Amino acid sequence: MFDIGFTEIIFIMIIALLVVGPERLPRIARTAGLWAGKLRGFVSSVKADIDKELATEELKKVLEKQAASPELEALVDTVTGDALQAGERSAPSVSAEKKRAVTHLSESGADEKTE
Repeated sequence: MFDIGFTEIIFIMIIALLVVGPERLPRIARTAGLWAGKLRGFVSSVKADIDKELATEELKKVLEKQAASPELEALVDTVTGDALQAGERSAPSVSAEKKRAVTHLSESGADEKTE
């Protein structure tokens, strides 16, 4: 991340040993390590949240694109028999006349088979 090599870390540790002293250096190193761990956890949490939001936005765009597709609207019109307005969603309803026609056809087909 900061492009610090091994020699730079050794140099920083020697300077810290001279400035802080051998008694307090382990406690300061442990505290710095804890803070670095918390910072890494926070950064990874923020990255995960951003990735999740980007994926959600991308999914919304894909769904909107599919909903506005003329091919999909034509297919819905063909299946339901009536045109739906943009954004309107409804299950295809079967009217009483259609039910009667289906039963009439099935009964007439059954009569022809018995003959």
